[in-house]
Amino acid sequence: MEAVIVDSNRAMVGKSAVIESISSAVNGKDAVDVRFGPTVVVAEPVPAVVKSDGGGEEKKREIVLGRNIHTSSFSVTEPDADDDSTGDKEAYMASVLARYRKTLTDRTKYHLGYPYNLDFDYGALTQLQHFSINNLGDPFIESNYGVHSRQFEVGVLDWFARLWDIEKDQYWGYITNCGTEGNLHGILVGREVFPEGILYASKESHYSVFKAARMYRMEREKVGTLLNGEIDCADFKVKLLANKDKPAIINVNIGTTVKGAVDDLDLVIKTLEDCGFSHDRFYIHCDGALFGLMMPFVKRAPKVTFKKPIGSVSVSGHKFVGCPMPCGVQLTRLEHINALSRNVEYLASRDATIMGSRNGHAPLFLWYTLNRKGYKGFQKEVQKCLRNAHYLKGRLIGAGISAMLNELSSTVVFERPKDEEFVRKWQLACERNMAHVVVMPSVTVDKLDHFLDELVDARSIWYKDDNVKPPCLASDIGSQNCCCPQHRVVS
Repeated sequence: MEAVIVDSNRAMVGKSAVIESISSAVNGKDAVDVRFGPTVVVAEPVPAVVKSDGGGEEKKREIVLGRNIHTSSFSVTEPDADDDSTGDKEAYMASVLARYRKTLTDRTKYHLGYPYNLDFDYGALTQLQHFSINNLGDPFIESNYGVHSRQFEVGVLDWFARLWDIEKDQYWGYITNCGTEGNLHGILVGREVFPEGILYASKESHYSVFKAARMYRMEREKVGTLLNGEIDCADFKVKLLANKDKPAIINVNIGTTVKGAVDDLDLVIKTLEDCGFSHDRFYIHCDGALFGLMMPFVKRAPKVTFKKPIGSVSVSGHKFVGCPMPCGVQLTRLEHINALSRNVEYLASRDATIMGSRNGHAPLFLWYTLNRKGYKGFQKEVQKCLRNAHYLKGRLIGAGISAMLNELSSTVVFERPKDEEFVRKWQLACERNMAHVVVMPSVTVDKLDHFLDELVDARSIWYKDDNVKPPCLASDIGSQNCCCPQHRVVS
């Protein structure tokens, strides 16, 4: 079916018809007017043919997945002169939002590839959405702007300080706008402590780590990884010894982006010490975006703690915790922050954050969730995620599909689906021949079964011809986890 694109410059339909359409969309019924059917938003039309710059020849715009949003954008238009009396504009906007809500509901059903917990209910906080809450400046120093949530923010920071074993009077931190900001801040603190330091990060670190190196114009060394995705400390040692004259700033992954691998923090520290780096010549930032909040609740898992010689830790708030907007938590040692902190007369405060204004609603959502779930609630959710991840891996292997699951992870890596439409439907994150599913608390066994049934059925079509074979993943996840024809025969 061709997608219908609403031209907001067209004449508005009657208010009663629009309200009827809204009611239909909200109640899950077919809309009366085709212009307000759910396909308006759900479908993603092919870009229109555009003219070339010369010669009048026509060519199609390059279709790159995830980029051509202009083909389905909602334009912003000026209200008509009589809109205040007719209410047509308000009714139109309400219909657009109703359809968008339907789209979100639909896309949430098929969300598996990105580490977001979509199982939450913050109805109790709607009463606060009418306020412009801004935590600008230092969270521990109140500014002249009085509509803030610092008392909630500091309460959340204290909770994480207990989790990571650092006393209240020894840490500094803030609630960030996303996980990337946590990495940018942690690495910036390291750079300020050691202006001549070299940044070391494994090649499977999040892209924001290398973004930080570019932004701060830092010398950096990309370290190799083991097959499971964790940092290769043998290669790390070689690179350290080649740069013994300069301090080391290290990014340690508590769950890599694609494979969910956890770098061995203790081995990283030992490697630094073995190479002659005393504790006053290195700074370690721990990127715990996803698993940094899950690992403390895994039995016998190694600890991320400030009792070890680390400089900072960051986690995301919109991933395992399940906040409805991007946010995160960044903690560092108080002794390091003076290198960044500056007085800001305009705020009547100090500031050592990356951003000036910060979302004051995010601390409320984090505070609310931490109070509702607590340590025991998070422990139950971690156990559920790990159990369901093992279930998924087992079913994939049982179906003859290459798959890998690291011990300290809920990220299941498997053979990349051949059909990109399948990838888009299930919103899978892919790299080379790999795709992955990140099992979050909102991912149920029923959803996994639905996904697996569709994948198995689709593969029977993709590979029905003997000349078309599934990809080999031995070089990505190990031959023991590969079920391609060659390695299936060997095993």
